[in-house]
Amino acid sequence: MKKRTEKQNKKTKQKTIVLIGACALLMGALTGCGSRSSAGQSAQNTDAAGQGEASISQDNSAAKSQEAASDQTLSGSLQLSGSTSMEKLANALCEAFMEKYPDVNASAEFTGSGAGIEAVLSGTVDIGNSSRNLKDEEKEKGAVENIVAIDGIAVCVDPANTVTDLTKEQLTDIYTGKITNWSELGGADEPIVVVGREAGSGTRSAFEELLEIEDACVYANELDSTGAVIAKVASTPGAIGYASLDAIDDSVTAAKLEGVEATAENIKAGSYFLCRPFVMATLGEISEQSELVQAWFDFVMGEEGQRIAADIGLITVE
Repeated sequence: MKKRTEKQNKKTKQKTIVLIGACALLMGALTGCGSRSSAGQSAQNTDAAGQGEASISQDNSAAKSQEAASDQTLSGSLQLSGSTSMEKLANALCEAFMEKYPDVNASAEFTGSGAGIEAVLSGTVDIGNSSRNLKDEEKEKGAVENIVAIDGIAVCVDPANTVTDLTKEQLTDIYTGKITNWSELGGADEPIVVVGREAGSGTRSAFEELLEIEDACVYANELDSTGAVIAKVASTPGAIGYASLDAIDDSVTAAKLEGVEATAENIKAGSYFLCRPFVMATLGEISEQSELVQAWFDFVMGEEGQRIAADIGLITVE
């Protein structure tokens, strides 16, 4: 009886050991499955993250490609016409714009501010250049004033003239014929030759409006371009004229006004009183224009276009 009991106990212990071993194996198998599942999920997450990064990179590349394509696909002709004072600015902008957009042909004619505004109102050009503010009647016809830069008007005399500083009153009296000899201003006994622009010129309109002498000027010569005014003053003893600040060169002397030199810095400071806007007029708002015209104004009013304006001596708009 005792031996039988010992055998039963021995079998019971063996069964217990086997059962414990089986449980251990089962737990190990479950743990292994869990590890494989976590590893698989981690790999899936890594793959998803990689795909997300790749997608963002592709999106950025696509955006850059679309932007580059937009630059190259923009095409057509852009025609500007108007102010002769804006010749240097318009030509520089056209050249840079065509470099940016090789399939675009941008060109400008210089016919005077009034003619430029008439051309844009009639639809014969895309943009009318004006070196003065638009008149109310021009705005009523649909012309929109888009100021792209600020220009100073310099008063110039021939290089031999010793009178190089004028008050506003003296300048007004010269152009209205009240003062006719330089000796009246402390200079040589020499007649004053009053040179100006033709009727319809933006420079003339701005000059006369700023001095409040519209239709009261007494001109010896009325010339049809900025260059012609400077050449006439440079070659004529006793001559005085006015021209866009950026056009003045060493062939003439730029006179001070009220003791202030004609410089961009002084115009910005508000101490030099002869200044006017450079306008690129459109028929209707810019947002109503063609894609090409809108791209032009984005360029002109952007960093590159304003840098060009500054480089030629104009004051940028902000």
